[in-house]
Amino acid sequence: MAALESFRRDAKSGNNKTLMIFLHGYGADGKDLLGLADPLGEHLNDTAFVAPNAPHPCTGNPMGYQWFPIPWIDGSSEEAAETGLLKASLLLNTWLDETMLAEGVTAANTILFGFSQGTMMALQVAPRRADKFAGVVGFSGRLLAPEKLENETLSKPPVLLVHGDQDDVVPPQSLPDAADALTKAGFEVFTHISLGTGHGIAPDGLGVTSQFAQQQFNR
Repeated sequence: MAALESFRRDAKSGNNKTLMIFLHGYGADGKDLLGLADPLGEHLNDTAFVAPNAPHPCTGNPMGYQWFPIPWIDGSSEEAAETGLLKASLLLNTWLDETMLAEGVTAANTILFGFSQGTMMALQVAPRRADKFAGVVGFSGRLLAPEKLENETLSKPPVLLVHGDQDDVVPPQSLPDAADALTKAGFEVFTHISLGTGHGIAPDGLGVTSQFAQQQFNR
């Protein structure tokens, strides 16, 4: 396997037909999101859940991990951030290929679920793969380099974007900005604003995610 440690939950039914992959945020780890398998699994009985750690110890939180440096948080350069994003994307792509093979599923039966920096990774990687994912869910994140999206897109999975209207880490405006760029590039985009929610995942957002996942897995 590619050098990403990961954590896993079997489908509630014991029959792993579909897969949801959690991509955590800056300074967290795979276990941070894996607990979402409990509420989501209630409605996705045949879905297994896997959550990798990002490849690097986090500069801002040595107890956690990061996918790439973030200049406005850790003082790194824009060049280091861009290089880190590309390297992390290569690692994640390899890990995704090997994980889906090990799980016995294809991209068509797999949803990427990102939070914050994990959303940035999901929106970076999924469109640039030839194999189309069943869907992408992005909480509290942003679309990096939207001007490159249209020319670099190889597949267009449906995308659900969720953001708290009180987010003081990633501005709520990041949702419409990403939605506009994705729609312009030909993606089917769904959005949801969690009222009174900061930089986190609220029950209403999980409810929308469950509905979205059921729809995409049953297409």
